Amino acid sequence: MDFSLTDEQQMLKDLCARFRTDFVRPLESKVLAREANGGSNSLTPEEQEYLDGRAKDLGLYGLDSPEEYGGANLDCTTMVGVWEELSQTCIEYTFPPDSPNLRMLIQTANEEQRAKYLEPYSRGELISAIAISEPGGGGDPAAMTARAVLDGDEWVINGRKIWISKADKADFTILMASTNPAKGARGGISAFIVDRDTPGYILQRRIPMLGGRTTHEIVMDNLRLPKSALLGEEGNGFGPMQLRLNTRRVQMGAWCAGKTRYALDLMKDWVKQRKTFGDLLANRQAIQWWIADAEMQLHALRLMIYNTADKVDRGEQARTECSMVKLMATELAWDTIDKAMQAHGGMGMTRELPLAMMANHVRLMRVYEGPSEVHRMLIARHALQDRIPGL
Repeated sequence: MDFSLTDEQQMLKDLCARFRTDFVRPLESKVLAREANGGSNSLTPEEQEYLDGRAKDLGLYGLDSPEEYGGANLDCTTMVGVWEELSQTCIEYTFPPDSPNLRMLIQTANEEQRAKYLEPYSRGELISAIAISEPGGGGDPAAMTARAVLDGDEWVINGRKIWISKADKADFTILMASTNPAKGARGGISAFIVDRDTPGYILQRRIPMLGGRTTHEIVMDNLRLPKSALLGEEGNGFGPMQLRLNTRRVQMGAWCAGKTRYALDLMKDWVKQRKTFGDLLANRQAIQWWIADAEMQLHALRLMIYNTADKVDRGEQARTECSMVKLMATELAWDTIDKAMQAHGGMGMTRELPLAMMANHVRLMRVYEGPSEVHRMLIARHALQDRIPGL
């Protein structure tokens, strides 16, 4: 069993590390100062354009997009290194397009949809969102109540969606709705593509989140879509959505591995120079154990991420493995960042360091794409299914 990266994968990973160091991290002080003074910690349009330009110059645009649309068609395993290196900063920047939605479109889009949505999206010319969760629905997509009914040549959709990122910027949204409530997640959920500003698709409210993030609540009020808006097969929206969720969870695992590494590096640099009561913090057993435990767990996490990405690339379900990755990664990053803040003392509580901003980002990740408790339930259910009838 070979755990090493290929030369091409390592070269790409190294290039992404240089991109992060040369272009992304130099923006940290500006973004942190802006956020500390009440502004946004998101990139400005000018900063986004600057990074996008550098990414295009280096051939880092559309890495996992189909080759026929100018992409490199990289697999999930190769993208792990990209996501891991790019996340070692408090600035949230990814190379367009958004990989999970891209993979869902690749699997389900027909020829018309490929031309209208997938092709320009693959080139980074369009922004997408996905609407799954509903008020009161929690982490159970099978409980969704948004209803799509076929009326002649149109689908009529009514309901509400919540926690939608980029809903205000998206050129199109992948909308999940129930087409057969009796079947639930097993053949009763369908996916639709909704264009921006479609009548009946109402941006109800903006929801401020931790870390400067925003999400939105959407109302579908007699939203009418043509039959051609159906993405994939009727009743088979849950399968492609699961592929999308698996990709996102591997991506989140890599993001959190990167943030864990960044927090560890900041902590190690600090404790080797900070003295308390006449001795370096690096000589304190408590600090040494924090670092040893985090290094050990990070090593295990990275092996788990690459193993899971390989299973995704081979077409395996890997749902349990993706739950393990998402759960372990978010909680390890949260714990490591917290200890790095503690080791920095008063400085760790400031908004001058990237730690507090990263903590907010990771705290969100412990909830979205399935909260930790749901993933523990799924892992336990898989482990016990041969022993407890009915699971």
